[in-house]
Amino acid sequence: MATPSLTKPSSFERTLASARSTMLFSEIVRLAVDSFRASKVRFLLTMLGMVIGSASIILVVTLGLTGKQYALNLISSIGPNMIEMQYNGGSIAGPDNTSTPDSMTRDDMNVVVEQVPGIIASSPMLEFHDRVSMGGGIVKDTMLLGVSPQYKEVRNLAILAGRFFDEQDAISHTKVAVIVEPFAKALFGSARAAVGQSITVRGIPFVIIGVFKERVETFGQSEISEQTILIPYEVARYFDGTNTVKQIFFTMRDTSLVVPASEQILNIIKSRHRPTSVYTAFNLTQVLNVMAQIANMLTIVLTLAAAITLIVSGVGIMNSMLANVQSRLKEIGIRKALGATSHEIRMQFLTEAVFLSLSGGMIGTILGLAIPMSVSFLTPFKIPVSPWSAVIALGTSVLVGVLFGTLPANRAARLDPVQTLKYE
Repeated sequence: MATPSLTKPSSFERTLASARSTMLFSEIVRLAVDSFRASKVRFLLTMLGMVIGSASIILVVTLGLTGKQYALNLISSIGPNMIEMQYNGGSIAGPDNTSTPDSMTRDDMNVVVEQVPGIIASSPMLEFHDRVSMGGGIVKDTMLLGVSPQYKEVRNLAILAGRFFDEQDAISHTKVAVIVEPFAKALFGSARAAVGQSITVRGIPFVIIGVFKERVETFGQSEISEQTILIPYEVARYFDGTNTVKQIFFTMRDTSLVVPASEQILNIIKSRHRPTSVYTAFNLTQVLNVMAQIANMLTIVLTLAAAITLIVSGVGIMNSMLANVQSRLKEIGIRKALGATSHEIRMQFLTEAVFLSLSGGMIGTILGLAIPMSVSFLTPFKIPVSPWSAVIALGTSVLVGVLFGTLPANRAARLDPVQTLKYE
């Protein structure tokens, strides 16, 4: 006689098992809701910690992103997508054993503009110091920079009064000047009062046509000081008597072009000079990357600090659930006497803990998102909000509920129904 072989459950049996699981889960949820209704104040106070913790995570991430964006905007305002070329040493030996600096020239800039795609603005810079007469016998030691009209776009300068000199001024060698705001205030009282005034450089009169400032304070770390005067490069080169430049500035069309263009520009300029001459290409990309890494690290550290609030809240949930188990001993005994398994009891109390922490997490997430969104809506400030912060807050809430709800759930599952029914 053949032995009956083991057969797989039929589709009806699988459907029946699924229905039983659904009914069991719905019963657990219903019991959890009834438990919350019976102890509203206690559960609301326990939930408050989760609300604060979840909201703190989102607000900390938002503050970190806001600070990161602010810092990056400040650095970018110095000159968006700017590349700065500098000569750092090396010379050309003359016939009489004298050495001449192998400086860059404006021709270098023109060749770079022709060969490197993506350049939208460029400017040479010639620097010299001189005593400038302001009229009325006033003489000041100043720094004059000879630049092109595109220098305004390259360095992202803000014009406070008047205008910047244009291509026509450069071509016609017009004797015009643009001065920095602190210098204008020191000499003439205000930016507007400076426009139209005359200054004299080496006996040549210049008319001040504009007053400018850097959009971001560089605290003397850039080529612009508090006594800087800008004049057209075509005029400045006659004071110097050479075709050399101290620095060359380029602006790329897109940020992604800055790094490859820096290498290409450096190679072109090196190829036009002696191999022993040293040139460097400086851009803000590395500075921006470092700032972004620092801001991200600070955000992570602050987020972990905010997560401690959730851990403390988890301890509160565990204490509340332990008290809940103690107060429902008879209920647990009756359910076990009627056939409830330890697994079902464990799932019931674990679900209550997760439901409690998740409810607090959802409320905290809504509050944490509502605050920066309200600020962005009601004010001109646009505050970045990361959707990942909400995911982290909700995910942490569930994790806290599982971790700190396991102990009370296991305790409830291990209770002896006989002993619980005797409990007064």
